[in-house]
Amino acid sequence: MYTEIKNKTKSISVIGLGYVGLPIALEFAHKFKVVGFDISEKRIQMMKNKIDPSKELGSSAFENADILFTSNLEDLKQASFHVVAVPTPIDRNKLPDLTPLIKSSETVGKIIKKGDYVVFESTVYPGATEEVCVPIIERLSGLKFNLDFKVGYSPERINPGDAVHTLTNVVKVVSGCDAESLENITLVYESIIKAGVHRASSIKVAEAAKVIENTQRDLNIALMNELSIIFRKIGINTFEVLEAAGTKWNFLKFFPGLVGGHCIGVDPYYLTFKANQLGHFAQVITAGRSVNDGMSKFMVTELVKEMIKAGKNISESKVLVMGVTFKEDVSDIRNSKVADVIKELLSYGMQVDVVDPHADPEEVKEEYGIDMVSDYTNDYDSVIVAVSHKEYLAMTESDFNKIINNSGFLYDVKGIFRNRIKGINYLSL
Repeated sequence: MYTEIKNKTKSISVIGLGYVGLPIALEFAHKFKVVGFDISEKRIQMMKNKIDPSKELGSSAFENADILFTSNLEDLKQASFHVVAVPTPIDRNKLPDLTPLIKSSETVGKIIKKGDYVVFESTVYPGATEEVCVPIIERLSGLKFNLDFKVGYSPERINPGDAVHTLTNVVKVVSGCDAESLENITLVYESIIKAGVHRASSIKVAEAAKVIENTQRDLNIALMNELSIIFRKIGINTFEVLEAAGTKWNFLKFFPGLVGGHCIGVDPYYLTFKANQLGHFAQVITAGRSVNDGMSKFMVTELVKEMIKAGKNISESKVLVMGVTFKEDVSDIRNSKVADVIKELLSYGMQVDVVDPHADPEEVKEEYGIDMVSDYTNDYDSVIVAVSHKEYLAMTESDFNKIINNSGFLYDVKGIFRNRIKGINYLSL
C-alpha cells in the first residue's frame, strides 16, 4: 500500500476537512495524491480558493498541493487509503454523539474497494472503531474486515492556535488491525510527521491514549478551579498562590479557567460513557467534569454578589463580555463556556454586550442565539475579559476606565491584568 501511494499509483482521501482534516490533507498532498472530501460545498469552494475556513492556515499551505477538493461522493472511489477526521461531540445530555462518525463510516462503506485502508482520527472511547465503525463499513460494502479491507486508528493531536506544536512537530500515535496494516500506516504517517510516530499495540490502546490525554488535563484544571473557589473564600488570589507554589521543581503549572472546546470539555465524557457500559462509575473523572462545568455559574454568582455590595441594581446593569471563542486567538466557538457565562448574566436580567475580534457573528448567532456587537460603549457596570486574545493583552487600566462606569468591575478570568489594575474593582478566578 505505502509503495503504491508513494508512487502515486494509489491515492489518499481525507474525509472531513475541519481544523484537523485540512492540515493533514495538505501535508499529505505535498507528497502524495490526495482527495479532500467535505459535505459542505461552501467550505469546499473556500478551500479551492486557498482559504482555510478555520482560519488556521495561510494560503501558502495550499501551494504545490496535489489535492482535489470535493463534496462529490464519487470522487472518493479513486482513493485507496481513507483518513476519517470528523468531529465527535457530545449531546445535550453529555453523552457521546457519534452521528458524524457513523455518517462518515457510511460514506466509506459506499465507496470502499477490496484492498483499501481506513484510518480513523476522531476522538472516541476505546473500542468504538471496531465496535461501531467497522460493522457499518462491512454492512454497506459487503466486504469483510481484515480479509478485504484494513482499519487503523491514529488520534489527532492538533492544538488550534498553536504555532509551535503543529501537526508535523508532534509525535503521532498510530495503530492497525494487524502487523501489515500497522507497518503501512506507520510508513504513510512517517512521511509527513517530522517528530516521528509511536506504534501502539492495538487500536484500543491508541483510542485510550487519546481520550486520557485530555481527561488528564481536565482533571488538573478542575483541581485549580476548585482551589480558586476555596481561595476566594479565604480572600487570597489564586494566581499568586500558584506563582508561589510553582517555584518548586515538580509542581505542575495548571491554571483555573473556563474549560470548553471540542476536546478537554468533551473527551472525558466518552471515557465515562464507556466506563458506565462496563458497570463502573468513574468518580474522579465525573467530579472533575462537574467542577469545570460549574465554573460559569460560580463566576457570575460571585460577580453579582460584589455588584450588589457596590450598590448596583442588577436588573438594570450593563455588562460587556470580551471574547466568546473557546480559547485565545482562534475563531472556533464550539462548546464555548463563555456562552454559559452569558446565559447566566442574562438570567439576572442584565443587558449583555458581546465582542470578539476572532469569532464570526453569524456563527455565534446560529450556535448560541447570541447577537454580538461591533464595538463597545463607555457605560458598563462590569466588564468580563473571558478570553485572553492578543488584542486584549495590551489593554491598560486607562482603556478599561473609558468603558467601565464609577464603582464598576473588571472580571479578569485568566488573571492577565493582575497587578496592573489599581483603581477599578478587580476580580479573577
